[in-house]
Formats: sequence, C-alpha cells, structure tokens
Amino acid sequence: MPTEENTVPPRYRYEEIADDLQKRIEAGEFPPGSRLPSRRELTAHYDVTAPVIDRAMQILRVKGITETLAGVGVYVKDSPGA
Repeated sequence: MPTEENTVPPRYRYEEIADDLQKRIEAGEFPPGSRLPSRRELTAHYDVTAPVIDRAMQILRVKGITETLAGVGVYVKDSPGA
C-alpha cells in the first residue's frame, strides 16, 4: 500500500494537455506564427471540456510560448519562451 512518502501527486489533465501542445510546438507541428487549433477542435481532440483547454492555454501563455489575440485565436510566438 502506498504511503505519503512514496506517492506522486496526480497530474491534472490540463497540465498533460499543455505539455503535449508544448511538445507538438517544439517538434514543429505548430511553427512560430502559426495559429493553434480552435477551442472546439482541441476539446474534441483531447475529449475534455472547454475550461480544461482554457487552463492549458493559460499555462502556455504564462510560459511565453503562445499569445492570444482576442476574437482571433491563439498563436505560437515567434520566439517561444521569449
């Protein structure tokens, strides 16, 4: 039986999605300046609700990987992480 000392806290789904999107960006699937799929497309792809996608997008924005243009979409920054 696991004890408090050897358990790993569970990862939230939005963290997993943010990590996956970051890896896809770094791999060149979404090059700098490109638009990420819409919230609707991402919710269908990852089979989650819109608030989960919103949290994942917030993580990418805070990390400086993406920028959100209101009413337009989420874009990969020209210099990710800058």
